[in-house]
Amino acid sequence: MATKKPGAAKAVQQEDVVVEQETYIAPPTPKIEKPKKPEFEFKDRTYYLAGSKQPLLMTIPSRHSGKRPLLWFDPEKGYQRELRYATNQKSPFVDEQEGPSTLEHVIFRNGSLFVPKEKVALQKLLSLYHPLKDRLYKELDVVQDATDELTMIEIELDALNLANTLDIDQLEAILRVEFGSKVKDMTSKEIKRDALIYAKRQPITFIELAQDENVQLRNFGVKAVEQRFIALSQDQRYFTWTSTGRKLFTIPFDENPYSALAAWFKTDEGVEVFQNLQKRLK
Repeated sequence: MATKKPGAAKAVQQEDVVVEQETYIAPPTPKIEKPKKPEFEFKDRTYYLAGSKQPLLMTIPSRHSGKRPLLWFDPEKGYQRELRYATNQKSPFVDEQEGPSTLEHVIFRNGSLFVPKEKVALQKLLSLYHPLKDRLYKELDVVQDATDELTMIEIELDALNLANTLDIDQLEAILRVEFGSKVKDMTSKEIKRDALIYAKRQPITFIELAQDENVQLRNFGVKAVEQRFIALSQDQRYFTWTSTGRKLFTIPFDENPYSALAAWFKTDEGVEVFQNLQKRLK
């Protein structure tokens, strides 16, 4: 009987072993997107001074200087670039201008400045890079202006509709914020009329006041004082019952008395007083 050699058995076992190697796949390198340069449309443009003042002549900086810096930070290059308007150059950037430069002032006349599409360098300076854009002056955008105007008209209509549907007590509370104590001497028709005028002139403020419950509570407190159910101390530090002189609460320092009273009406103690006054007020 033949015997197997130990060395041969080990050799066979080694041949049967299969070693699997894992293949390492490196993660994809993230793409770094470079900052896109502002897109620019070639067209005639008009610029106008912001605010109500429109002087006959207004000159804005057209070149960089120590007293009036004119720089734009370039996110692609990573540093500030000097600006300068020259009529014979294609770019408003000094580092892109070549040869002698013909400098010119940028002047707003009667509050506006028209720049034809041929003056590309000036348009880019004013529309894209000038640090005073949207601060001292703005670019006229007919579509955006029409959209803003439409939005304001819609807000005005909402305010007028709201003023027309609110009851007299609510309108009185809103007007009292604007006109103070003289509202108490106005008739219902006068309150209605003035509320509609207020809604038309200041629609956003009117809507905000109409939605502020503290306005109603503040007006309620004023009426309670006017009808002598409660009293405000002469130093405006606390409210008391007029009939008994008992102190209701102390007004926090540096706070409007009636705003503090409105907030106090929401507390556990204040709710009871509020309900009591509701039964007494006309």
